Amino acid sequence: MRISEFIERHYRHFNAAALRDAADAYSAHLEGGGRMLLAMAGAMSTAELGLSLAEMIRRDKVHAICCTGANLEEDVFNLVAHDHYRRIPHYRNLTPQMEKDLERRGLNRVTDTCIPEAEAFRAVEKPLLEIWKRADAAGERLFPHEFLFRLLGEGHLEASYQIDPADSWLLAAAERELPVFVPGWEDSTLGNVFTSHVLSGDLSGFGVARGGLEYLAELARWYVRTTLEKDLDALPVVRPPVEPLGGGLHAMEVADAVRTVGFFQIGGGIAGDFPICVVPMIHQDLQRSCPYWGYFCQISDSTTSYGSYSGAIPSEKITWGKLDLETPSFVIESDATIVAPLIFARVLGW
Repeated sequence: MRISEFIERHYRHFNAAALRDAADAYSAHLEGGGRMLLAMAGAMSTAELGLSLAEMIRRDKVHAICCTGANLEEDVFNLVAHDHYRRIPHYRNLTPQMEKDLERRGLNRVTDTCIPEAEAFRAVEKPLLEIWKRADAAGERLFPHEFLFRLLGEGHLEASYQIDPADSWLLAAAERELPVFVPGWEDSTLGNVFTSHVLSGDLSGFGVARGGLEYLAELARWYVRTTLEKDLDALPVVRPPVEPLGGGLHAMEVADAVRTVGFFQIGGGIAGDFPICVVPMIHQDLQRSCPYWGYFCQISDSTTSYGSYSGAIPSEKITWGKLDLETPSFVIESDATIVAPLIFARVLGW
């Protein structure tokens, strides 16, 4: 029985039914000509999501990625240091002293998996620093993912690959020149490394690496080009009428889309909150018209309480101008390392 057939037969209720419905709506969105942005938080690269995500990229099922700096770099770490990773099955039973012993051995733990500092962080740092220096000397400014695309494209690490390169989502993204957006890059190991080289004088300043607000501008331009096949600057200003009593703004008359973009979110935090805001920014701040997100799905184990953005149900996003009334929306409250590969498998027809 294929995975898709197994899901069809057994996934009928509760989170299982939500998984099946979300996967089928994902496929329907693509079949209708839509595009899909993947927002990826957590430690999905260390969880080796590339085993299925790389194929999703190659098969034109994912058209842009917004991820944390950790997910960006950890796919490269896994690519070159996989054999040196250490799995800790009984991580819940570790004592503080055992954790300290791991640190002394240069093993940085992410749940049940330890990333080796020497073979991963430092092995990537050396050639990457040369690329940063080269860009600095030439007066170039690149986004963090562009530096890693250059690192992979120039073959600096090729002799060190320890997994099948077909299982690296970042390699697949680089090969297809996929749009990638990385907000908050400073919250990552390589972001820390970059900062250390600025502080030590190896790099002239922070401007070598373009930042989060510039990523947001690029995302807005990509979103408008993708949905309307127009340049953002070519869109006319549309001033919605003022609400007579409340003082707020009426929902804007939304431009007819050539296609819509879906939003598939793994986890919460900045990887999801940052890109989904591009629609209300275009509407409310730029006062231009564009389509709402055309599909929404979040895999999360965050609770919908105590002001949690990560646990907010999709309908709350309607009030913020991110989703519309008709947007197909799903929440799957489960472990993304289990759910995401199953959804990808069904979308891929495996």
